Amino acid sequence: MRLFQHACPACAAGDSLDCPNEGSLTRRGLFGAALGLGFAAMPEEAVAQRLGNAGTRSISIRRAQTGESFQGVYWRDGRYDRDALQRLDLVLRDPGMDEATPMDPRLFDVLVTVQRALDSTDTWEVISGYRAPETNAARARQSRRVSRASLHMSGMACDSRLPGRNSLGIARVAADMQTGGVGLYRRDGFVHLDCGPARRW
Repeated sequence: MRLFQHACPACAAGDSLDCPNEGSLTRRGLFGAALGLGFAAMPEEAVAQRLGNAGTRSISIRRAQTGESFQGVYWRDGRYDRDALQRLDLVLRDPGMDEATPMDPRLFDVLVTVQRALDSTDTWEVISGYRAPETNAARARQSRRVSRASLHMSGMACDSRLPGRNSLGIARVAADMQTGGVGLYRRDGFVHLDCGPARRW
C-alpha cells in the first residue's frame, strides 16, 4: 500500500502545533496542499462552538468497500490523537489504488458535529473517502457530477450515510449548520460532507 504525506490544510491555516499530518511534500502532496490552501476558509467557528475544546471527540466509521472500521477517540486534551488519525487514514484510503493520504482532521469534526445535531450514535458508513487523482479523474470521465478538483483528493471530504437516517435529512441538517460543503446524492442514498467553505449542491 502506498501512503503519501502532504501539508495538512489545518497546518496551512496556522494550526501546526496541533497538526498530526506534518510531513514532506510529494507530487500528490503539492496538489493536496494547493487545494487545501484554497479551501482553508472553512467556517471553523461553527464547528468549534458546537464541539468545544474540553473533553474528547469520538467517531465510529465503517468503510463500505472493505468492511474495515474505526471506533474511538481521535481528539483529547485539546489535541488530535496522531495514532487514531493514522488508523482513520487507512480506513478512508482509496481501496482501488490501495493508497492512503493523511485526512484533514477537521473532516472528522464536521462528521461529529452533524452526528450530534442528528442525536445519533450510529456508525458512519463511508462510500468514498480519499481518492487518488487517477481514481477521481476516472470518475469524472464517467459522470459530470464528479468534480475534477474534488476535495476527496486532498483528504478533506467523504461520501457517507448513517443507518436509519435518510440522505435528505442529513443534508438539510449539515447545510443549516454551515460547517462545510454538503452535497445531496439522494438517488444513491448518501451525502457528501467536507471541511471546505460552506456551500451546497
